[in-house]
Amino acid sequence: MQDDNMVSARAADDCTTLEVARLLGLAVRSVQLMVDRGELQAWKTPGGHRRISRASVDRWLAQRGAPGRVPAAPAPARNAVATPVRVLLIEDSRHFQNLVSLLVRQHFPAVELHLADDGIAGLALAGRLQPQVLLVDILLPGIDGATLITGLRSSPAFAGSRLIVVTSLQGEELQPYAFALQGVPIIHKPRLALELPALLGEALAQPGAALEA
Repeated sequence: MQDDNMVSARAADDCTTLEVARLLGLAVRSVQLMVDRGELQAWKTPGGHRRISRASVDRWLAQRGAPGRVPAAPAPARNAVATPVRVLLIEDSRHFQNLVSLLVRQHFPAVELHLADDGIAGLALAGRLQPQVLLVDILLPGIDGATLITGLRSSPAFAGSRLIVVTSLQGEELQPYAFALQGVPIIHKPRLALELPALLGEALAQPGAALEA
C-alpha cells in the first residue's frame, strides 16, 4: 500500500512524453532524444510507460532562459505608430523551428516570428515581410544559406535588417561559406537555446544596423 502511494505521488509530479513535447513545442521524438542524452530525467511505470520528471523539464527551461540577461527590444517612440517587430527564421528542420519558436515566445512575446522551410521560400518571404532580423541556416534546400545571405546583403531593401546564422557546421566545415559569413554572428545549433536569446535581443535593440559587414 505504501509503495502504491509513493508511485501515485511521484506520478503527480511527472509528465508523459507527449505532455512534455506539447509543453516545449517539440516533436515527441525530440523529447525522447533529450531523455537519451540525459537532458531530461525519466523513469518507467510498471506497465512500461515512460514518465519524465517535471522538475527536470523546469530546470531545462530555466537553464536556457537566462532571465534578466537578454536585452529587450526597443519601445516605439511616443506618439509614433507602432509597427510589428518581425523575425524570419529560414530553417528546414522542424525540431529547430519549434525550439526557436519556444525561445522567441519566452523572451520576446511581442515579436512576430515567421518561418520558411527552404531558401527560395525564405527569400520571397523576406522580401514581403522586411523583417528586422533574419535567422538563416546554411544547409538549406532550394538556395543554400550562403547564397541567400549574399543576395540579401546586396539588396538595398534589407539595409536595415540584422542577420544571425544558425548551423550544425563548425570549424573547417564552414570554410566553403566564409565568403558570406564575414562579420555575421554564428550560433552552433547545439548551443542555440543558450546563445540565441542574447544575440537576438542585441539584434532587435539595433534596428538601424545594416546587413553589411
